[in-house]
Amino acid sequence: MPAAPAPPPGPDRPGRPLVVLDADVLGRERTGDETYVANLLRELPRVAPDLRFAAVTRRPELVPAGVEPVPLPARLQEVRMAWSLPRLLRRRRPDLAHFQHALPLGYGGRSVVTVHDLSFESERSSMGTLDRLVFRAVVPHAVRRADHVLVVSERTRRDVLGRYGVPEAKVTVTPNGVDPAFAPGGPHDAYVLFVGAVQARKDPLAALAAARAVGLPLVVVGPEKDASLARALRAGGADVRGYVATEELARLYRGAAALLLPSRYEGFGLPVLEAMASGTPVVATPDEALREVAGDAAVYASGADLADALRRALADRARLSAAGIERAKRFTWEETARRTAAVYRAVLTR
Repeated sequence: MPAAPAPPPGPDRPGRPLVVLDADVLGRERTGDETYVANLLRELPRVAPDLRFAAVTRRPELVPAGVEPVPLPARLQEVRMAWSLPRLLRRRRPDLAHFQHALPLGYGGRSVVTVHDLSFESERSSMGTLDRLVFRAVVPHAVRRADHVLVVSERTRRDVLGRYGVPEAKVTVTPNGVDPAFAPGGPHDAYVLFVGAVQARKDPLAALAAARAVGLPLVVVGPEKDASLARALRAGGADVRGYVATEELARLYRGAAALLLPSRYEGFGLPVLEAMASGTPVVATPDEALREVAGDAAVYASGADLADALRRALADRARLSAAGIERAKRFTWEETARRTAAVYRAVLTR
């Protein structure tokens, strides 16, 4: 069904178009998705004063100034997407709505959807079986139904175009940025850092093996999505911290001897960018998205070669640190918001 036309401005609708963002991830420790939404909300009012913004969320106190918080409690995500969110949108009648991954059931207004990666299509370990089946149903539907699709990397753009067959003009890359909290400073300690969800596709056990091979402890930061894997990491001597707040994460980046990310698949690789901005050398697998972010400012290896790559990164710390800081300057949330707002305007004028 084609998108319904936006209602004309009236007495209760000021002239500036209203853009509603689905911000349900705020405060839910959803790592990359939450970082993306939080930073867009912070930057959009400043870069797009011609638009009005509202955020639908169960945590309205986390919505930044300049954005109208719209509270919407949620117990079951399925009920929220099938009933309560569509009902709220019918009542608010936004000119445009922006969602993550999926469109709410029956929504026919102008829409933009962000797709962060397609790991659920190729990596069985990316999430539980039920969640994976849901994503494989709702994401293709959202990509085809939305007026425009945002992706966070050229790698994800290629994946979306290749798998879902949508027109190239419908998909725009808006790379992630780096929070100002991540900055160099202070001495580094003798530990290797792994940042990411504890799940098989991130391969934290490979990070542990490489860290042990060079005689350094491994600190693991990220939600424990695979409890058995988290237990194996602890049994092997890793310091598994779980989810940590931004301030603590920034401190851990600054203090690490290196970041080690042996992931098999990434849509962007935000930890790589945050580590570079912190002046921390990066060792990563030669995944397409990780290369796209880090360029020549990282050391790439996989499998048994990770330990040797880590040794090289530690020996070349000064050069890699300087190169990473410069590389990270290319990625700002302000620019992400500007590109996003440009897509909003294009959809609104169709």
